[in-house]
Amino acid sequence: MKTNRLKQFALIAFMALGLTACSDDDNNNAQPDNTIAGIASRTTNLSSLVAALNRAELTGVLSGSGNFTVFAPTNDAFAAFLSANGFANVDAVPVPVLRNLLLNHVIGTEIASSAIPPAVYVSTLSPINATTGAPTISMFVQKIGSTVTINGGASNGGSTVATADIDASNGIIHVVSNVIAIPTVVNHVVANPQFDTLQTVVTSGASGAFGDQSAVLAALNGLTASAPATVFAPDNAAFTAATTGSGFAVGATPAQVSKVLQYHVTVAGNVRSNQLTNNQSIPMITNPVQNTTVILGSGTVDIRDFANNLARVNQADVQCSNGVIHGINRVLQPQL
Repeated sequence: MKTNRLKQFALIAFMALGLTACSDDDNNNAQPDNTIAGIASRTTNLSSLVAALNRAELTGVLSGSGNFTVFAPTNDAFAAFLSANGFANVDAVPVPVLRNLLLNHVIGTEIASSAIPPAVYVSTLSPINATTGAPTISMFVQKIGSTVTINGGASNGGSTVATADIDASNGIIHVVSNVIAIPTVVNHVVANPQFDTLQTVVTSGASGAFGDQSAVLAALNGLTASAPATVFAPDNAAFTAATTGSGFAVGATPAQVSKVLQYHVTVAGNVRSNQLTNNQSIPMITNPVQNTTVILGSGTVDIRDFANNLARVNQADVQCSNGVIHGINRVLQPQL
């Protein structure tokens, strides 16, 4: 009997050892969470981002299936954001505000730094309002050499990429040095070098070449999400044509320049290109009101002005927090 008990004990011990070995093998073979959320959770310098994702209930999105690009602010970036906005910590930020801000750092496709062109607009996942299917905020990404800049850089509410191309199973992470603010109409005009002349004209002071345009700038800065505008923004070449040689704006007075600028803005709402209709009349904010006319072609959108000239929309639907921008290739001419 004693021998049998010894055999039973030996068998139990052997089985226990085997189970322990299997358990150790299972633990050794467990794969780390290589999703964006998983990598962030193991990165010390992204702990504030992880806390923010948890508070905004977005961790599940970035740990699930997908193919995302995340511009991930560092702890220092979050600390600067919280301090600048009067928040004691991440938990003090209202959840809707935090959620939209974080989604403003996420793109729904994977973009490696090597695939970024010199300049491109991409759509973030941050909606402009809570309406189902609402448009999402645009991001302007620029690459000069190896430097990638978002929305014109930190001085314009944007950022630069500090560490690029951290590969994840569901996308890619680019670490950024600032929290990226949700851009306004003015932010997006400033961000894109193709709108440099427009920026110069709008910000012209009393001693500037175009006279005091502070009232126009104030009107643009005063736009809100609940009262947005649609802006038809001429590019640099368009302003050169209008202000040199036989251009219609040569010798324009400051008051006439103001009227020209106003003739590019409508407060009829956040009107995206797919909402425009052929021969649609759009009231602009001139005083008195002057209209422009939409002319739709086969895959083209033109805006006809008072002088019967056509300006082609060459960059549609740059979505901002307080309106939308459509880039055009000609300065619109009002009745001066």
